[in-house]
Parts: sequence; C-alpha cells; structure tokens
Amino acid sequence: MPASAVRSVSPPISPPAAAEGPVLHVCITCRRGGPAMDAPPGAQLLDSLTALLAAEPQQAFPVTLRPVSCLAACDRGCTAAIAMPDRWTWLLGQLGPEKAEDLLAYAQLYAASSGGTVMPSRRPASLANMVLGRLPAALYPAATVHEQDPS
Repeated sequence: MPASAVRSVSPPISPPAAAEGPVLHVCITCRRGGPAMDAPPGAQLLDSLTALLAAEPQQAFPVTLRPVSCLAACDRGCTAAIAMPDRWTWLLGQLGPEKAEDLLAYAQLYAASSGGTVMPSRRPASLANMVLGRLPAALYPAATVHEQDPS
C-alpha cells in the first residue's frame, strides 16, 4: 500500500491523566422511550449531576462530565459511560435524574478500584441493574485510518 494511503489520526480529546478522576459521558438525548421533549431525562440527569458536583466540589476523585448526543442504547435509557485510564469502560443504563447521587457515589468507587470493576454488592442498590456492557481499557494503542489512494 502506498504511504499516501495511510495516515495517522490523533484522538480528538486527550484522555485524562491517571491522577485525575473518572469521565462520565452522559447521553443528553435519552428520552427513556418517551416522546421528543425540550428537556429529556438524559439532559435532566446531566443537570442533576452538575448541580451535585457544584454543591460538593471536594471529592477524592474529581468526576468530569461530558455530554454526548447518543450512546445507542435508547431502549435502556437514560445511559452513560464511565471511563478512566487503565480501567474498564462501562456502558450504564436504566439511569435517570433520581439516581444522580448514587451514580456519583459509584464513580468514586470506580475510580478507587484497581481495574474499574465495582462488584454489585458494593454499588448503591438503585444501580443494581445498570450495567449494559464493558470495553477493555485500551482497545487500540494508536488509531490508524486506511484510505484508498484517490488517484
């Protein structure tokens, strides 16, 4: 393959340093199967998380919130994904604004774990059925895009 057909792609956002806390990607378009609305439950979840973090800025592991448009688990909404370097990334569902406080407690347990696994017995009870899936800590060391040479 000609050298011009391969180009490296830099990640759009650098992952947080290991000393930083977890990143919670919250789907703000999740509607929990309901009709379109101005403030869907996913956006309400993000608002609740933001308010809780503002009220309690001192945490062992600071949580970073990142809104996303869709995590493709619409039948299991509200959804979020939690990630941190050297830990499993978890796709979480069955969430809502009423679970925001428990989700932040889970984020602290996740950050304190060695590999990102929080046993169900240690999670807040309201989050017993939240796990939809997990992804390895590092799927690819570096992204490479293969394109056909246009000539």
